[in-house]
Amino acid sequence: MSYQVLARKWRPRSFREMVGQEHVLQALVNALDRDRLHHAYLFTGTRGVGKTTIARILAKCLNCEAGVSSEPCGTCSSCVEIAEGRSVDLLEVDAASRTKVEDTRELLDNVQYAPTRSRYKIYLIDEVHMLSSHSFNALLKTLEEPPPHVKFLLATTDPQKLPATVLSRCLQFNLKNMPPEQIVGHLAMVLEQEMVTFEEPALWLLGRAAAGSMRDALSLTDQAIAFGSGKVTDADVRSMLGSVDLGHVFELLEAVGEGEPAKVLGIVQRMSEFAPDFEGSLDELLSLIHRVATAQVVPDAIDNSWGDAERVGQIARAITAEDAQLFYQVALNGKRDIALSPDPRRGFEMILLRMLAFRPAAVIDDSVRPQDLQQVESSPVAGGEDSAPVKKSPEVLRPPIGKSAEVASVKTVEEASAGEAPSSAVSTETPASDFSLDDLTQGTWWKLLELLGLTGMMFNIASHCELQQRQGSDLAFVLDSGHAALFNDTHSDKLRLALQNFFNCAVSVSVVLGAPAGETPAMRLNRLAAERQAEAVLAIEEDPQLQALISRFDAELDHSSIHPTDV
Repeated sequence: MSYQVLARKWRPRSFREMVGQEHVLQALVNALDRDRLHHAYLFTGTRGVGKTTIARILAKCLNCEAGVSSEPCGTCSSCVEIAEGRSVDLLEVDAASRTKVEDTRELLDNVQYAPTRSRYKIYLIDEVHMLSSHSFNALLKTLEEPPPHVKFLLATTDPQKLPATVLSRCLQFNLKNMPPEQIVGHLAMVLEQEMVTFEEPALWLLGRAAAGSMRDALSLTDQAIAFGSGKVTDADVRSMLGSVDLGHVFELLEAVGEGEPAKVLGIVQRMSEFAPDFEGSLDELLSLIHRVATAQVVPDAIDNSWGDAERVGQIARAITAEDAQLFYQVALNGKRDIALSPDPRRGFEMILLRMLAFRPAAVIDDSVRPQDLQQVESSPVAGGEDSAPVKKSPEVLRPPIGKSAEVASVKTVEEASAGEAPSSAVSTETPASDFSLDDLTQGTWWKLLELLGLTGMMFNIASHCELQQRQGSDLAFVLDSGHAALFNDTHSDKLRLALQNFFNCAVSVSVVLGAPAGETPAMRLNRLAAERQAEAVLAIEEDPQLQALISRFDAELDHSSIHPTDV
């Protein structure tokens, strides 16, 4: 017996066997079971999503000898003939090959005659948008008021090309592209029934390569079985599709996160030895960055279907959320431009270099106080000792991949008048260096926080905590629930370790979510900033020279442009 390809062998024979398209199936099942049948149905969607399959199953439902229902028997002569494509009362027409008006008129000449054996005479017109305008005109009257024994089932991949007069005469069902999850689940079932050994990562590659088409996924699976000599493995499928090893994609994102351009280019060089599809590699990179960004917001949402959740989590902790968003936007824009590059590899390299070039040189923590700002050291330019000093670029302390995820806040003085050297650091509320555990109260928690040396995300979380109670070395904190999106148990441990290292004794820390009863360090900083802003506005408004200008030119003061000089 000759081999039957998977796409034909596993074509659904009833609505129960369909994968996906529940929104269409529910409407059809209810209409069939309640005998609310329309005379014309239009199924739209991209290739391979089930348009013709649903139309054939619907034809079975209409002409089953057991009666009209959503579950045809599948064994009567009418169901068997439709399944085998030899029913005389199901006329399947490929509109792409019969575009002339004469063909349509010839087809419609037999509409008036009753079906030969079945309940309905059914016209299934595939790719109906290919009909000419004259053909549509010939079809319109019959499509609107066909004889009671006639049903029209139309299918198209391009409904925009159909005249509005045709659309208004049909019930239209838009079939969706299949998500990779549905495709992978169906492929796994098919391969298990076919007793073919497979690796799940290979199915994900096939599911994404199918681009929403179940038929394409089954065809690619057939090709993968032949390529792998009866097995479907990750390495074989990557080789067949020209996909890049995901390990290289992880290495690329890690190298970009570490700010190592030489390492990035070296990885691309290794990738090029396998002649990969660099546009596909960019898609893989976008997918990985999306997973990293999701893990930063909801750590428990990391998809571990590929067994790489731990590595995704490491990258999520090693780069900031701002970097992840920047990398995604650069890659997304690069996807549009890569086709314009001299060759895909150079375009891919430039996208990665843009990520490094546009990455901010510093991360400024919103909770940093003006009193914490420090003067940046100056260094002479190459002109000699008498040359004008220039500021060094602020440095971001970024941990290596897999280690602590916090990014140190850079505290520099940005305000300096023309011709003046930067002012010295302001330090009016520096906590005492001999701060002891007995000194820790709700009112002094902000002072201790400045001494703990916390940075980045950990400092942000701690600054939104209120010390609710201290009993000896047992500390109870309340974290403002409005700032708890990134909080997890590891942050409690880090806060406990920081306190233990500072006091040189064992402490216990508990953090619960809630509404602080008092003022958190972050609230305090916001209050001080608002007070400084109010003072700055008042000073500007009372300035006599400014008032004279406003009076003379009938001007208005732009309050949004007023900022304190110490921030």
